[in-house]
Amino acid sequence: MEPGAATEVVRQAQEIEIDQLADLWYQGWQDAHAAILPAELARLRTRESFAERLRAALQAVRVVGPRGGPIGFCMTQADELYQLFVSSDGRGRGVAALLEADAVSILSRRGVEVAWLACAIGNHRAARFYEKAGWRCTGTVVSELETQAGVFPLEVWRFEKALV
Repeated sequence: MEPGAATEVVRQAQEIEIDQLADLWYQGWQDAHAAILPAELARLRTRESFAERLRAALQAVRVVGPRGGPIGFCMTQADELYQLFVSSDGRGRGVAALLEADAVSILSRRGVEVAWLACAIGNHRAARFYEKAGWRCTGTVVSELETQAGVFPLEVWRFEKALV
């Protein structure tokens, strides 16, 4: 485990943290995706769109960091590790590994046998992290991303992890 990670705890996000989480998600999305994804999608991925999505999925949002100061979050839905983002301050401290392990635990408790996630094609840092955590790229698929303008089809790498 990375230095400092042992003191971190994964916990349920709180409604009062939505603005901070939206900032974290927006900045993380810009860092990881803005240069490799279509400009049309980047225009739709506003801070406000992230806040709306967080509000709608709050019960599925897990965070690391002090109350009122999250440094990373993840979301699961059905059999998918849906989102995982860590702030620049949280990187290199094992935060992503804690969040990934928590998400896998949640999915496993749901009875999921094979979990999956979508990773932006070209996001090599994330792909290396997932591979190191035992995920395997099974190819590319078209993901239908929900946006405020409707569905946005995007080809992504699909990763899978056997949980049983």
